[in-house]
Amino acid sequence: MTEQIGELVAPTRLMMTPGPCSIDPRVYRALSTPLVGHMDPFFIGLIGEVQTLLRQIFQTDNRTTFPISASGSGGIECAVVNALEPGDEAIVCINGTFSERMAIIAARTGATIHRVEAPLGRTVDPGDVRRVGKGRKIKFVGVCHGETSTGVITGLEPFRKVADELGALLIVDTVATLAGVPLNVDAQRIDVCFSGSQKAISAPPGMAPITVGPRMEEAMRNRKTPVQSWYFDLTAVMSFWGKDRTYHHTPPISLIFALREALRIVFEEGLEAGWQRHRQNQQALIAGMEALGLELFVPDPQDRLPTVTSIRVPPGIVDARLRRQLLDEFGIEIAGGIGALSGKIWRVGLMGYTSQSKHVLLFLAALEKVLLEQGFHVAPGAGVGSALQVYSHAEPVGADAKK
Repeated sequence: MTEQIGELVAPTRLMMTPGPCSIDPRVYRALSTPLVGHMDPFFIGLIGEVQTLLRQIFQTDNRTTFPISASGSGGIECAVVNALEPGDEAIVCINGTFSERMAIIAARTGATIHRVEAPLGRTVDPGDVRRVGKGRKIKFVGVCHGETSTGVITGLEPFRKVADELGALLIVDTVATLAGVPLNVDAQRIDVCFSGSQKAISAPPGMAPITVGPRMEEAMRNRKTPVQSWYFDLTAVMSFWGKDRTYHHTPPISLIFALREALRIVFEEGLEAGWQRHRQNQQALIAGMEALGLELFVPDPQDRLPTVTSIRVPPGIVDARLRRQLLDEFGIEIAGGIGALSGKIWRVGLMGYTSQSKHVLLFLAALEKVLLEQGFHVAPGAGVGSALQVYSHAEPVGADAKK
């Protein structure tokens, strides 16, 4: 006879990972809203509001804009399988785990995938994409705007220019950047853009907002073969999210309630104020890290992703041991490296609700204590002091301005 399983009581954590991040109490309240049916008139009206908010956050007028019932990786798969069919060719820019994931998924469609790679911690050279694509019929160029495995942000404008030269679509992964970094889908002429609910939007995991532009819609209409995935076939999914609201699958109703509230909070603060808050808190974090004698993994400041900062694990410090002490003593969770960077870097997320000055200062103070106890010499108070210098010379913005 098995032992009785007790009531669920989860610990309270400060989530400073590359996702998920901590979420606003108002989002938790929305998550606990009583269920209604997915064809209930109340819910049908609510999903229209969610679509309106998503168009505003993507800054687009695209008709096909809605949250996929899936994680951010489901967003990658949806974007890729709707664009590609056997015989196509595509270019994927790879500078980390998640951009590589796009290439892996794309290769399963039967298309020919050209991988254009950059060293970890750096951005792909648009000139390399141009050289690889020259003389080929390229269906799309795929770019990861914010590579969370390394903490690198990639400027999109040069890749839009190259895609134009190649006559290709531009597909952009904004899982780690939407609501945290300047993005304008229409102005930047992105053909497919997808994200994740659990990052800078600060909603629970499980939804992948996506928006599809007119050029991509035309490409979908001109397909010679069906989309390989029934579940991710956009033409079918839009039967529910389009004007007819026809049943396709049962969406995660509670997650959509929570997403709606999280999006409302984004616009209550203001998109631009949110972008500035993310940048300012990262600057304070970086100042504190450097004052503690830690080395950033991404060498070029303009390539550093505002929502995820990567730091080299210093000699003599055991990655997992430090992270576990932060969790056990302070309830702070940060992430280690993955893949080739496992055990070599820490990844600190400052996304959405987590990106607040009080969280930055708490983390730096906790990190200093743990580093000292594990034998790494730091000047007492240096990390917090340097972060405070950044804040003292800047106006509080967004959510921090309300503290």
